[in-house]
Amino acid sequence: MDAQAPVLELKNLETHFETRDGTVRAVDGVSYSVGAGETLAVVGESGCGKSVLSLSILRLIPNPPGKIVGGSVMFGGEDLTQVSEERIRVIRGNKISMIFQEPMTSLNPMMTIGKQISEPLTQHMGLSKKQATNRAQEMLDLVQIPDSKKWLGGYPHEMSGGMRQRVMIAIALACDPKVLIADEPTTALDVTIQAQILLLIRNLQKKMGTAVIMVTHDLGVVAEVADRVVVMYAGRKVEEANVKDLFANPQHPYTIGLMTAIPRLDKITNGDDLNERLTEIPGVVLPLYDLPVGCAFADRCSFTTDKCRTDKPVFEEKSPSHWAACWQEMSS
Repeated sequence: MDAQAPVLELKNLETHFETRDGTVRAVDGVSYSVGAGETLAVVGESGCGKSVLSLSILRLIPNPPGKIVGGSVMFGGEDLTQVSEERIRVIRGNKISMIFQEPMTSLNPMMTIGKQISEPLTQHMGLSKKQATNRAQEMLDLVQIPDSKKWLGGYPHEMSGGMRQRVMIAIALACDPKVLIADEPTTALDVTIQAQILLLIRNLQKKMGTAVIMVTHDLGVVAEVADRVVVMYAGRKVEEANVKDLFANPQHPYTIGLMTAIPRLDKITNGDDLNERLTEIPGVVLPLYDLPVGCAFADRCSFTTDKCRTDKPVFEEKSPSHWAACWQEMSS
């Protein structure tokens, strides 16, 4: 990472949910930072805490049952976990924006597209109705929606999935945020539209210098857009590295498992192992209210030793700027 000060920095963030079964440690002491113009990917399978971590940054965790119980989120010299509700509303959607996972449930079906883009502009930037409408049309042009003037009066249900996702991006970027959190922005889209959306985010990032946090379970997306990667498992960070080092030399068995579960295009092209079953990670993620004393991944890992079951692995630097929480040394 560059020597410049990070735009956003999380330090030992903890978010818990109180349930009938016990305390769910959805985010368990996670730290990371992201700089201006950088894309940080946060990776892991469903249930590992990626989305809860993102919602925690913007204080969107419903309380009860959820609550940020420890750590800090530093942005512009302020700890967002400690600022007033009034102050976080000023930052939310203005300085830090989020593209949510499913636009059809995130967009208001009763409001026009133009109104939904204009609302944060009048709220945060004090623009007049006419100025906000003009800016909304500019944003629709920016995200490459054709006939933008017509769509100002359109509704979400009249659009395709790809167009709705572009509208979400337009809303998120309308106020020129310093940080953009993209939570699985391509999950419900076909491959062609996925590529277009990722290219659009990358081009807009270059134009505006925005720091992007890309939350995803898709390592193909990670390879395409990320500068650095944080791998999460069971609410904890288990590996962090720049994207090239992570793919070339993963240092945690969970990361290795994720990578070996991906179909290899080179093997398909060469006709190799067409009938070979993909490697899978056995078992499931343990309930986050009943995690073991040692490594949370121990029951699913082929490298497990007695120490893994009794001692929580230390998150340490395995090679320059490549960190992992594992007692074993993975070969290069």
